[in-house]
Amino acid sequence: MSRLGQRLRSRHRRADLPVMLTALDEALAELQGRADPELLARAAAVGGRAGERLRLSGEHTVVALAGSTGSGKSSLFNALAGSDLSPVGVRRPTTSKAHACVWGAEGAAPLVQWLGVPRRQTAWQHGAVTEDTGLDGLVLLDLPDHDSTEVDHRLEVDRLVELVDLLVWVVDPQKYADEVLHERYLRPLAGHAAVTVVLLNQIDTLNPFAAAECADDLRRLVDADGLRRAHVLTSSARTGAGLDELRVLLADAVTRRQARNDRLVADLEQVVYALAPVVSLEATPDVSAGRSQLVDALASSAGVPAIGAAVEQSWRLRSEGALGWPPTRWVRRLRPDPLRRLHLRSGERREVRSMVRSSVPAPTPVQEAQVESAVRRVCDGAAADLPPLWQQSVRRAAGAQSDEVRDALDQAVVGTDLGVDRTPLWWKAASALQWLLVAAALLGAGWLLLLGFGSYLRLPDPPTPTVGGTAVPTLLLVGGVVIGLLLAFLGRLLARGGALARRRRAESRLRSAIEVVADRLVIEPVQAELDRHARARDALTRAAAS
Repeated sequence: MSRLGQRLRSRHRRADLPVMLTALDEALAELQGRADPELLARAAAVGGRAGERLRLSGEHTVVALAGSTGSGKSSLFNALAGSDLSPVGVRRPTTSKAHACVWGAEGAAPLVQWLGVPRRQTAWQHGAVTEDTGLDGLVLLDLPDHDSTEVDHRLEVDRLVELVDLLVWVVDPQKYADEVLHERYLRPLAGHAAVTVVLLNQIDTLNPFAAAECADDLRRLVDADGLRRAHVLTSSARTGAGLDELRVLLADAVTRRQARNDRLVADLEQVVYALAPVVSLEATPDVSAGRSQLVDALASSAGVPAIGAAVEQSWRLRSEGALGWPPTRWVRRLRPDPLRRLHLRSGERREVRSMVRSSVPAPTPVQEAQVESAVRRVCDGAAADLPPLWQQSVRRAAGAQSDEVRDALDQAVVGTDLGVDRTPLWWKAASALQWLLVAAALLGAGWLLLLGFGSYLRLPDPPTPTVGGTAVPTLLLVGGVVIGLLLAFLGRLLARGGALARRRRAESRLRSAIEVVADRLVIEPVQAELDRHARARDALTRAAAS
């Protein structure tokens, strides 16, 4: 038994009915689609009836005499009313519709109308009759026979049994152990012991010893039905035995005006107890357990590793264009930028890029299976301790937007700033130095060409400056080429480290964008479902503990 069920079984009967009804309505709203529709419909019907009864007269207590054919309930009804209001039959059922006797008419008419008792079958007790009996505020019903051969009679009994405040089941020595009575009516009312009375009638047909033995056996059967707190009385409508005790019981119920509340509380408790297995009081769902693996699977499906490699390669190509030896930079133009092939380096504003689709390869079947497995892992981790219908609703919530995942991932990739459009300032400085070295080399080469041409023409050698015994033109040529190549090599090494850093940064930004997609399409819908379960659980707890 769940803790909620134990709470219902153990708590005190005093309850705040309006709060219970409000909490039940909230629970039913949250449980739509997460519980058996028939169970929810029954619960809604009980809540509706309770709300209607609560709005009707609280100064009147509705008591019904119910029983089988020949049990003598109509005779008891007439004896309590003091006149022959309900027809009496011996061989066959004669009561086709309920009869009513009302002590104290003020405010009772809407209640009798709600009960559906025909006006012609309602008697009104006034004045001294009401005051002398102490039954002012009693609405007594004589129901049709519950074992009648007429289906309409049984349906009328079933309808009124659900509406009245206090039930008096009239049985006779021959049929008090009837399985239909116990199975169909008494056992389902196990939680209604406070508003149930079982009356063994016609004890005048037995000797005192047999009557006591029958009463003891009836008590045992009633206890076995779960109605240990129910009153078990004996009576005889013919001799009047036991009627005073029954009148005292009815007068006490009318005076305390508690039967209505007890009945409604019992009805609501029964509904909440039936709904208790639909939620879990023990579960502590954690939707974040599989989030990291989900993001990993989505990142793989979105092509983040391929995009990261493209970022690294693109950065290297750009670095060669900026840091490479100028005479060989044209070779770089023969190699296309991989990011441009993927439509991920448009140079446009982000809102413009969001209108463009990437050319990242579609996910492979293995990657799609990994995404499905990751989503399932999130759902299983979050709903493992929830009832089956809630587990299904969590999975539905996670898969409701599965068709949007591919487009959402593509837009997340396209809309992410990969951090490769900006040129570092030191690249510009290094490029300027490279061109300066090229200029020096060209100056040295030109100078040497002029000296060689003059020597070819056998012109006098002009004075040529030297540094450390080496001619300056030679130093300019050799130094410009060698230093330029060394700078290009060093720049390539630095750019390689920068490319790896750019790749990690781009993958981190892509992962952050994909986390937003994962949260929006999977985590948040699952969390919303868990929040709904929590609200349903809290509402049922309040309905049980009010």
